Amino acid sequence: MTLSGALKSSSIISWKSSGRLQQTIRRCVEVSGKGLHSGKESTVKLWPEMAQQGRYFDFHSKCSIPASIDFAQQNSPLCTTLSADRFKVRTVEHLLSALEATRIDNCKIQVFNNDIDSKEDYCDFEVPILDGSAQQWVEAIEKAGLVVAVDESGNSCETMAPYLNEPVYVCKNDSFVAAIPSPNVRLTYGIDFSKACAIGCQWFSLAPLDDSSYAKQIASSRTFCIYEEVEQMHSMGLIKGGTLENAIVCSASKGWLNPPLRFPDEPCRHKILDLIGDLSLFARLGNQGLPVAHVIAYK
Repeated sequence: MTLSGALKSSSIISWKSSGRLQQTIRRCVEVSGKGLHSGKESTVKLWPEMAQQGRYFDFHSKCSIPASIDFAQQNSPLCTTLSADRFKVRTVEHLLSALEATRIDNCKIQVFNNDIDSKEDYCDFEVPILDGSAQQWVEAIEKAGLVVAVDESGNSCETMAPYLNEPVYVCKNDSFVAAIPSPNVRLTYGIDFSKACAIGCQWFSLAPLDDSSYAKQIASSRTFCIYEEVEQMHSMGLIKGGTLENAIVCSASKGWLNPPLRFPDEPCRHKILDLIGDLSLFARLGNQGLPVAHVIAYK
């Protein structure tokens, strides 16, 4: 069984009260920037949404894609992509990570391509990379504020959380993700970049996860890459918008090319940022996506 299949299993997961009401953003937030892989400018608008609607991407009201694992594209190198019909949106993980961590349970997300060069630009979108972290998303959400979400009848709804009942894991070669039952959300990540000594082997663990700990310890950590792999990624049509301003770059021989780091273990912290964004895709109907478990990922 895959990890996604396990976490959706009714026997392995028990939905219980989180002790809070579903929330949404107080007012519209607008952020613009360049896509990491497309290199194209886009604008994202976050809109308040009613309770039990969840988080979803809306494209000119022609198509909507729920921020759900059911719409995750399997072959999506170096980013998380959601797709439905002929529409797709790439690099959603930083934005969704911020929304999950700040408890924006219900939100309509609109993405607009600022420059239309081809027919593909009407259905192929990418969330801006900004500075490579989730900090600008968190700051924009904090500035807008949060409110309790209500349904069409004006009633608030309790947020349910998925509690893990038994251990699950998935592995590929020497990489793995495992989750074990825990009374609260705990995330542990390990990375091993032996070919880049400046990164090396790092571990970081975060518990409990709340908007304060996320903002202070995770949100500002930036995406990273190995300098010697840049040319290969370019040949694959990736990171067309990558610069030293939206990623930290490490050379195997020379170390970090654009210091200083925001944390000594910034690469590992960024992996937790990505993990939160991906796990948020288990959310349903405005409920919590992150499983109440100790999730451990390596490499």
